[in-house]
Amino acid sequence: MSDAITTLVKMSDSSKTIADSDNDIRNRTVVDRDGSEVGFIEDLLIDSQDEKIRFLRVEHGGILGFGATPSFIPIEAITSVDEEKVHIDQSKGQVAEAPRYDPELVDESEYYNDVYGYYGYPPFWAPGYVYPARPFLF
Repeated sequence: MSDAITTLVKMSDSSKTIADSDNDIRNRTVVDRDGSEVGFIEDLLIDSQDEKIRFLRVEHGGILGFGATPSFIPIEAITSVDEEKVHIDQSKGQVAEAPRYDPELVDESEYYNDVYGYYGYPPFWAPGYVYPARPFLF
């Protein structure tokens, strides 16, 4: 990962907002490629340098919100978005087994590289990377 890559921050911890609130996918249900519910989008991780959304922070598992596990899913996984759901091209099992983020134990740049590799997408810092066309504009 290049040293030029800046820190990713939660959108909720920044002053950034989605230009059109109808396009804000936070709190929507994530559905896998087979139509199974994966969890819900708790937040979006944005690149503080390029001001682009890089990951969905999806909460899954647990009961009534307690004991839920967060997973980071690259936005490249999104296949479609409707009023209630965000559809991804991964399976529920893949999301459940994705690398876990622990800020105490994991180097952020290594973690993000691992997540992109795990899901099979080129990372946003790779030469020739093209940001996906999505309605996620600030």
